[in-house]
Amino acid sequence: MLIPVWLVLAYRGLAVPALIVYVAACLSDMLDGYIARHYNQITNFGKFMDPLADKMLVLAAMCYFVDNGQMPGWAVAIVLFREFAVSGLRLIAAEQQHVIAAAWSGKIKTAVTMVALGLMTVFPSGRLDLICTGLILVTTVYSGAEYFVKNRDVFRDID
Repeated sequence: MLIPVWLVLAYRGLAVPALIVYVAACLSDMLDGYIARHYNQITNFGKFMDPLADKMLVLAAMCYFVDNGQMPGWAVAIVLFREFAVSGLRLIAAEQQHVIAAAWSGKIKTAVTMVALGLMTVFPSGRLDLICTGLILVTTVYSGAEYFVKNRDVFRDID
């Protein structure tokens, strides 16, 4: 995985090489998804691992930014809460034989988050960090709320 390489480079102050590794991780994630859909090779393992790898990449970067003073810890807590909540919603739905597909707002959230974290890697600045953190939080909260609003019927059948 490219996450430990990115972290080592970032902690050593090598912003551009860290960004290159980070972009490679993001692009490989997009390419993997494209190949799986294009060649109809979607698997249950892939459905589980792809979002998990996304979360690991994003949360590792966010933890670095908290440690570096570029992002408040409470922002990471909100992102974590959303991820756990949506994962829990998906588990409840799966028990009911209902699959919750990825929403466009979730894809936009992922794209905004990955771009924002890349910018924060190379251009650390109080103002940019604040804007990027704000964009991450707005897209995170919106997409999380949308998942619950669109799938509220999942809770009707809970024992």
